[in-house]
Formats: sequence, C-alpha cells, structure tokens
Amino acid sequence: MPELEIVRPAGLLDYAEGLALQRDLHADVVAGRSPGALVLCEHPSVYTAGRRTEPSDLPTNGAPVVDADRGGRITWHGPGQLVAYPIVRLAVPIDVVAWVRDLEQVIIDAAATVGVDARRIDGRSGAWTSGSAPTTGASPAKLGAIGLHVAEGVTTHGIAINCDNALDAYAAIVPCGIADAGVTTLSAAAGRPVTVADLADVVVDRIRAAEHGMRSGDRISRAARSAPSTSTAATSTAATSTAPARQETLV
Repeated sequence: MPELEIVRPAGLLDYAEGLALQRDLHADVVAGRSPGALVLCEHPSVYTAGRRTEPSDLPTNGAPVVDADRGGRITWHGPGQLVAYPIVRLAVPIDVVAWVRDLEQVIIDAAATVGVDARRIDGRSGAWTSGSAPTTGASPAKLGAIGLHVAEGVTTHGIAINCDNALDAYAAIVPCGIADAGVTTLSAAAGRPVTVADLADVVVDRIRAAEHGMRSGDRISRAARSAPSTSTAATSTAATSTAPARQETLV
C-alpha cells in the first residue's frame, strides 16, 4: 500500500487552518484520492475543547477556547509541542480503541528514543512519565495526549507530545479533565532539551509502522502490552465496529 503523504507546514499552523486542512485531507481519503496523510505541525498558543469538555475544565483566566470535533476534553496546544494528525482509513472491522493504543505506543516509542520511560496508565488515555509533574508535583505526569474523530471510517485529529513547550498555560485549565495529575515535557523528563525537530522523524516512522501494523494485523501496541486496557476517552465508543461508513466516532 502507498506510504502516507507527509504534510509539514512551515512555521506555526493556525489551529483553524489546521482544522480546514484536516477536512480537505479527510475528504481526499474518503473519496479514494489519497492513501492517507500525516500532518506534523506546531500551533500558536490555543486552548481547544473536545466534545466531552465540562464547564469546570475551562480556563480560569477568561482565555478564548476553540471548539473541536474530537473526543476528549480541553487541552492546550502551542510552540514546542509536536502535534501529529494521521488522516487514515481504519481497517475493517473498525477498532477505534486499538488505534488509540497504537497511537499511545507511538508516543511511548518516541519518548524512549530520547531516554524517557513513558507508559500507559489504566483508565486514562495518553502517555505518562513516572516522575513528578512540574505543574502540580503530582506523580505521574502526562506528556502525550490523544484525541480523535472518526467519520466514514477515516480518522482526523491525533496526538500532541510536549517537547520543550512552556507549561504555564495548563495552570488555567483542567487538562484533559484530569484534576489529580499534572503535565510535563520530554525536556523536563529527560533532563535536557528535546525539541520538536528531535522527535518529528521518529514520530513519522512510528505512525507509518502503526498504520502498516493495523492493516497487517501486527499492531505495534500488541507486543508492548500483556492485556488491553480501557481509557475514559476510549470507552465512550464501541471497541470494534462494522457499522455503516457514515458513522461518526469520537475518542
């Protein structure tokens, strides 16, 4: 199968422009004009709210929030954070939770290349470190988040990995709706600077591997976990679906 098209906009990608780009790429994949695409970018500082965001999650400083058609709750994007949007057709039967696990594995594998031990936490999506979080002192701390939208069997949105971004923006919200844990960066966890540029090629390779594994049945997450776990985000959808292509799923 042809490789995913890699789209890397120059400079910071306005979040609204990123949404429009995803819609265009999604339409191309749905129509069979594209085998799939991977957008790698950094956004200007912005809060985005998924469909499950609660009023108590919202910024306490009155900052504007952009509504997003993904699952999950509120989060922040900004310079120093690597955002990756894989626009891919999921293999049939559609297994959204398995794709979430694969994307978690992408973050875990990428973190390992810079010497950071990231892992899953039962009941919570994303990737976490075992160290304390600079934002709260809580342990563990989240360094990679996932939010997806699946329509007509094709995904949009994806993952965000904190590389060397500032963390002060998180103090005004309840990140991902999780009040009892903090956030961190790969730089803080590694004890040295880790930039978006350091991680970008690794993330491309691992997402390509995840997409190939999804189609071959040899998922990248399978060998890394002894048993499937569920997350608050993922359990809002059916794990496996053979529903009509027009079905929309949020994670």
